[in-house]
Amino acid sequence: MDNFHLYFTFNFINYVLEKLEPVTLEGRYIILRPPLIDDIDGLSIAARDGEIWNNRFSQFPNPNEIQKYIQEMLELRSKGSILPFITIHKASNTIVGTTRYLNIDYENHRLEIGHTWIAKSWRKTYVNTEAKFLMLQYAFEKLACIAVEIRTDVLNIVSRQSIQRLGAKQDGILRHHKIMRDGRIRDTVCYSIIKSEWKQVKANLKEKLYKYDDKQEK
Repeated sequence: MDNFHLYFTFNFINYVLEKLEPVTLEGRYIILRPPLIDDIDGLSIAARDGEIWNNRFSQFPNPNEIQKYIQEMLELRSKGSILPFITIHKASNTIVGTTRYLNIDYENHRLEIGHTWIAKSWRKTYVNTEAKFLMLQYAFEKLACIAVEIRTDVLNIVSRQSIQRLGAKQDGILRHHKIMRDGRIRDTVCYSIIKSEWKQVKANLKEKLYKYDDKQEK
């Protein structure tokens, strides 16, 4: 029993995730890179495409708030609270949105992928699929996370269906979780993918990306 206790302590309890450092993740279609203060114009253009600030399910910035939005991202990143990315369409070198790791639990090797928004012209394309693939792959295969969480408004049926198609499982609902800009009190539904599920989720995402490849070649 003593030997087992020592083994358990060494392999699990003392293994702590190190502070996440800025990194660039590159796929076939997109690049996820660290934000720069120079991204103000590009991100503002992306935000205007579909007026992302009018999204009733989340609280995203309008063009006048982009500078402050980027500064806050950089500040939170320096504290180790988040690891944000600017989403770039490779072929056109165009900023099409942003996403991040947040709610990083360094002790328990868990984090959340969220605060994701994409310019309207690039929704329902390979952009979000490849972004999720790159971020999940980095979380499970490089950071050795044991679970990755994804949250959304309980009323956002489109987002919920998209998360479920990834293969994420619903964990529960945070009741009265946020007060939205319009005063509505939001309930947040929580999903997660655990380490043992990543292999199948990875295969599913690769299959989706292969289908996009076929469409591009035709």
